[in-house]
Amino acid sequence: MLQIAIETTRKLAGLLSSQSGVPAAVTAISSEQGLMLPAITPHQIIAQNVTPELAEHTTASKYPLIYVYCSKLVNDLREKFRTFSGDAEMVVEARISQDRIEQIDANLHAYVDAVIAVLDNNRGDWGDGVFYSGGYEITFGAVKQGGRNFIQIAKVSLTVEIGAD
Repeated sequence: MLQIAIETTRKLAGLLSSQSGVPAAVTAISSEQGLMLPAITPHQIIAQNVTPELAEHTTASKYPLIYVYCSKLVNDLREKFRTFSGDAEMVVEARISQDRIEQIDANLHAYVDAVIAVLDNNRGDWGDGVFYSGGYEITFGAVKQGGRNFIQIAKVSLTVEIGAD
């Protein structure tokens, strides 16, 4: 069952870091809205669940960062004779840090818009029994100290349906 969480996380991270993923969406949003957003590369999209404090102490964090992880698996046994048929609750965390508090909220919203654009464009079958219907929930955290003086995090939570043997 742990393999299901890992594989689903990899699928979602792959969609977000693809050529038509978050890096392209950030570029498009920057142009459309006239924002000076730092570009994001596929290397800044990480399939891992780690707190900002721990990430800063153990790795060289280059913000903005997108973390992708599975927060919960539910095996409802909806389909008879399948080993797993249920839901995976996935989380995409957008983290932004900068030395000034001005524009941090607007910039974070732009990165979340980029994540949502990729999700909207990838509704349906993700292959290997993983299906995304299109719903999500966004939670915005408060600005706090961290990173390059200030850090703010937004979480996009979504549920994917999985049927696996």
